[in-house]
Amino acid sequence: MTESKKMAYGGQAVVEGVMFAGKTTTVSAIRRNNGEIEYYEVKKKSIPILRSLKKIFIIRGIAGLIEASSVGMKHLNYASDRYDVNPEDDETPPVEKASSSKWGMILGTAVVGVTSFLFGNFIFTVLPAVAAGGFTPMFPGHVAQNLLEGFFKLILLFLYIYLISLTPMVKRLFQYHGAEHKVINTYEAGVPLTVQNVQRHSRLHYRCGSSFILFTVIVGVLIYLMVPFDSLAERIVHRLALIPVVLGVSYEVLQGTNKVRNIPVLKWLGLPGLGLQLLTTKPPKNDQVEVAILSFEKLLAEEKHSAEPIDHNAV
Repeated sequence: MTESKKMAYGGQAVVEGVMFAGKTTTVSAIRRNNGEIEYYEVKKKSIPILRSLKKIFIIRGIAGLIEASSVGMKHLNYASDRYDVNPEDDETPPVEKASSSKWGMILGTAVVGVTSFLFGNFIFTVLPAVAAGGFTPMFPGHVAQNLLEGFFKLILLFLYIYLISLTPMVKRLFQYHGAEHKVINTYEAGVPLTVQNVQRHSRLHYRCGSSFILFTVIVGVLIYLMVPFDSLAERIVHRLALIPVVLGVSYEVLQGTNKVRNIPVLKWLGLPGLGLQLLTTKPPKNDQVEVAILSFEKLLAEEKHSAEPIDHNAV
C-alpha cells in the first residue's frame, strides 16, 4: 500500500505510554510500574455539531482541537492514575466505552482541556505583546512591532519547552512522543512494525502538533500585520480576539505542508516545525518503542473492519 492510500492515523504521548486515534476508537498502551503492558480504550461517539464544523475550512481546525483536547485529557489522566497504582490493588477495568451516562464526565474533561489550552494561549499572546510594546521607542511602527512580538513569542516558546524538557518526567514523555512518530513513519513507509525497523525511522513528522504551535507564531505575525492598533490595550484585545482565526489558519497551513512534503521545492515549508520537534521529541529506548508498537497494533485490530477515512490529522 502506498503512503497516499494509507489512512492518516495520529496520536500523542501519555505517561509511560502512547495513545493512537482512529475513526471509531482511541487506544493507549502504557507500561505499568511492574513492567506489564495495559491498554485503555475509549470508543468514539460522534457529536453532530463537531462533525458538521469539521467540514468547514478554517473552522475545522478549531473543532478538531476541541475534540482532540477532550480525548487526549482522558488518556493522559488515565495513564497518570494507573502508572502509580500497584496492579495487584487496582481493580479498575482497562477499557472504557463512552455511553450516554458518561457524557457529563466527557463534557467536563473537554471543558477543562479547552480552558487550559485557551489560558495557555492567553499568556502566550499577552506577554509578548506587552514586551514588544515596551520597546516601542526603539522599534516604532506597525511592522517592526509585529516582528518584535513574533520574536519574543519564539523566545518564550523555545525557552519554555527547553526548561520543561530538563525534568525527568517530561523527558520520558518526549521520548514516547518520539516513539509515536517513529511508529507512524514506519507504518506510512509500509515497513513491518518491529522495534528494529521503527528505530530506523525519523522521530520527526510533518503533522505533529509541535509544528502546529510554531505555525501559530508565524501565521499570527502575518495576520496581525493586517490589523492596526493605536494602544497597548487595543493591541491585546485584537490579539485575543484573533486567536481562533490564527488557530484555524495555522491548522490549514499544517495540513498544506504535510501534503507537499514530498515535493523538493516545497518541502522546506515544514522544516521550521520539524526543527521545533527536535526539542519536543527525544530518541526513544527500545522498550518505549515496544509500547508504541503494541498501542498502534491494538488500534489497527480495532479498526480493521472500518472502511471510512480517518479524520485525525495531528500526530
